[in-house]
Amino acid sequence: MKRTLVLGLVAAAFLGVFVNVWNSDPVSAETSLDPSFALSVSQGADLYQQYCAACHGANLEGQGDWRTPGDDGRLPAPPHDETGHTWHHGDELLFAYTKLGGKELMAARGMDFDSGMPGFADALSDAEIWAILNYIKSTWPERVQDIQAQRSEAEKTNEDS
Repeated sequence: MKRTLVLGLVAAAFLGVFVNVWNSDPVSAETSLDPSFALSVSQGADLYQQYCAACHGANLEGQGDWRTPGDDGRLPAPPHDETGHTWHHGDELLFAYTKLGGKELMAARGMDFDSGMPGFADALSDAEIWAILNYIKSTWPERVQDIQAQRSEAEKTNEDS
């Protein structure tokens, strides 16, 4: 009797979690960077292909000679893999840069910078932006993820002071 009751409670708990997950939108549930969150990474990969790959490459490789400004004075789109500088920035900056775009974000910080990066606030929800960033981070080696996580923590500490 006791064993049946315990098994029944475990089954009910499992069913409750399953129904909750089944009925939830995997992207809207994800609001922070966590490369291990598989549903967010999967949806982020799809969104990346739709919104980012045209400039940053289908394999996150970026545009050629991305460190040298073009004739228009803008830098080409950098790679988002470990060979680029994306991982040198904290989570909040990456999110804001994606949401607002380079020019608007830099203007908000008092800098005049003609970035080719458009803002995606009108095209993507916050959760979708986080999903794309989750996907990008999921491709980095663990060492790079650890360094970037430290930079994100430092960024939070600087915002709190």
